[in-house]
Amino acid sequence: MKIIFRHTLTAIAFSLLITIFIAGITLAAFPPDDWAQIWFRELYDLPYWALIAGIPVVAGGIIGISTGWYWRQRLQQVARHLDEIVKGQKISEDTDPYKELDQVQMLLEQVQEKIRIQTENAQRLVTERANEREKSLQEVVVQERNRLARELHDSVSQQLFAASMMMSAINETETPIDEPVKKQLNMVEKMIHQSQLEMRALLLHLRPVALKGKALKEGVEELLVELRQKVPMKIDWHVESFAVDKGVEDQLFRILQEAVSNTLRHAEADSFHVMLIERDDTVILRIVDDGVGFDMEKIRTSSYGLQNMRERALEVGGTFKVVSLPNEGTRLEVKVPSLTKEE
Repeated sequence: MKIIFRHTLTAIAFSLLITIFIAGITLAAFPPDDWAQIWFRELYDLPYWALIAGIPVVAGGIIGISTGWYWRQRLQQVARHLDEIVKGQKISEDTDPYKELDQVQMLLEQVQEKIRIQTENAQRLVTERANEREKSLQEVVVQERNRLARELHDSVSQQLFAASMMMSAINETETPIDEPVKKQLNMVEKMIHQSQLEMRALLLHLRPVALKGKALKEGVEELLVELRQKVPMKIDWHVESFAVDKGVEDQLFRILQEAVSNTLRHAEADSFHVMLIERDDTVILRIVDDGVGFDMEKIRTSSYGLQNMRERALEVGGTFKVVSLPNEGTRLEVKVPSLTKEE
């Protein structure tokens, strides 16, 4: 609306200046005998000075509104195309293109093509780095992580499970217990349960280390099946099979690992849903839980996990969004353009 207002004011001011200039020349060429008659002379039952002031105002207003609306439509078209570029979408073809914007349209298409090429190069670079990292990973490091995970599972994890069972038995006994002591025992049981979740999250970081040659769909399903067996939580998923670069697969899988770890450690959720699909040349990873959620303004700058996931998404030219409210759960979504695909 501002552009229409500015065009209207400009047109009115320009019309008034032209009218004053022409009226001044006319009066200078044909000066009246009595200048005071100008204020009292009427034309078509209207004062002469009112016509002199009113006609340019009306004409300028009409011209200003017309031109303002005209250019506002064109600027909106440019803004729409820029918004499509920001969202990674293909620039839409206008049914009624403006010839005045042909040059701008061509430049926008060139910008989008450069962004697409840069994203493709970034994905290719990430893929190359992932392949090099996978080749250079020493076997002794893999064995050590697996050994550490196995020992933690066989020792600390089993001891926590035994302690949890003992505390549950104590809390369920019918032996009279003082109320303060009973509250403390319940608190200890909750602490042991939280420690179990922390241990499972730690084991998740230790194993699996990466996809280890599996397809993304296979690795995700294996991870979630193993999680369903070990965690008292309703876990469901919808994962489709599609082909993307190895680097993109690796980053998406690690984002899922990080999200699962955060849910186990902080969310206190009862259900966990994962969706991994490809639509319109875009890979979409969506993770939803019904946990305690968090205040995004407080966590945004202090959460290493969220920052790590966002950096992984940006590294492959994608976008990362998270929506959460206290006691309303958390919804995380990653979108990555699918450009180059391995055979």
